[in-house]
Amino acid sequence: MVIPFVKEDQDIRTVLEADPNKRIAITRVKEGFDTRGFSTIDFRAKLKQTQTDKAFEIENQTTLKQQLIELSGADFYVETDVNVNYNSTGNSVTVILNGYDAFSGQSLANKVSTSPKFYTNDIAKLTDKAVNACIDDFLNVMNQKFSGIIANGRTLSLSITFTTTSKWNMDSEIGSDHALLSDVVETWLEKNAYKKYYHIQGITASKMIIDDVRVPLKEEFTNNNYRPSRFLANFRTYLKSLGIETTRDILGSKLFVTIQ
Repeated sequence: MVIPFVKEDQDIRTVLEADPNKRIAITRVKEGFDTRGFSTIDFRAKLKQTQTDKAFEIENQTTLKQQLIELSGADFYVETDVNVNYNSTGNSVTVILNGYDAFSGQSLANKVSTSPKFYTNDIAKLTDKAVNACIDDFLNVMNQKFSGIIANGRTLSLSITFTTTSKWNMDSEIGSDHALLSDVVETWLEKNAYKKYYHIQGITASKMIIDDVRVPLKEEFTNNNYRPSRFLANFRTYLKSLGIETTRDILGSKLFVTIQ
């Protein structure tokens, strides 16, 4: 899905409707994906669907954008910004494209393109030229990153900490074989990380940081996007089977588990 870039205090609907150049840029980028065989979701159509939905509050633009992305079911989204440069030597347009993984918010591709200068007020044509100059390179990078995610999985990070009153720590012995809790967690990660890929940044008695653990792109049977909450739920269920109670927080692709 291709969406307009808006500042935090701007109304995403107003920005889109008031700026024809952004609509042109969004359409051209969308066409670029379409010509390569990618299925795209029309952002304007999705936005109109929400206009009568009270669940979307116009005052909270950050939430609105994020909810639109999530409800769209898109794997990736591209933020598109258009800046007009007026000059005595000719006018030009600069287009900024930023592609993100809708699942994690991870940046996948970035491109800045400026049209040649012309003595014209046809900003739409300048916008078209700026997009056309960069769209192939941008899509090549997006396609490369997408192929990498399909092959290697998406990246999550996991931080495990303890409450001040917890009877547990990473050096606690678990089960009849008296394995350390940190070793037990690592064994679970090896079994459950996509293609067994994970990386532990560090371990202390009070904290364990896994800065990269992979999960699949899609659910195995439903083909829906695999969500961080699913991975975290499975992990917490496992800890509970060991008699360990936890709480959790999720911030995009960053997962936080606190052991009680």
